[in-house]
Amino acid sequence: MQKIVPADAVLIPEQATCAFQGEIFSVYQWPQTLFDGSVATFEMLKRPDTTSVMCLVDDKIIVLDEEQPNSGKRRSFPGGRVDEEDEDIIAAAKREVLEETGYTFKNWRIVKVWQPVKKLEWFVHLCVAWEPMGQQATAHEAGEKISVELLPFDEVKKLAAQGVGFLGESTELLNVVDTVEGLTKLPEFRGMTICR
Repeated sequence: MQKIVPADAVLIPEQATCAFQGEIFSVYQWPQTLFDGSVATFEMLKRPDTTSVMCLVDDKIIVLDEEQPNSGKRRSFPGGRVDEEDEDIIAAAKREVLEETGYTFKNWRIVKVWQPVKKLEWFVHLCVAWEPMGQQATAHEAGEKISVELLPFDEVKKLAAQGVGFLGESTELLNVVDTVEGLTKLPEFRGMTICR
């Protein structure tokens, strides 16, 4: 899959081999020549990328109250894992939003991408979706309980600034705009394109 990642992204080298394949995480190892000429085994983890979507409905933003086994309750934007079957990041975001909220949207844009841990090849893609086209029943997975809320911009901005749940990931973007409409004008994320 072709995707955009930060220019300073740390990637697993092409010569690395998979030493362990788990349900979500894989361990990759490779021989690395050190500055003194000796060789050591280096390793990194890899997991599927994830999406997080600020969904705009009129003058409000969708926020989830979500609970999963072993992780407790938290507030977040809709989103989730990018699957191998997904055509691209936006396709994954659309699928997750539909499953969790029932909404479909006309416009989509990736506005931020980051690598939370440099020893882990995993990227989070924050998107904005606007102009709802419809809503249908949700399709929550057996391991999740989700309540969908529509909150005013100022309330979401306050929750993000307080670091509530996973909303804090959007703080820097919410600080540069003053309205829901301002989120639709955020520029497309620019980084480097990779195929992984």
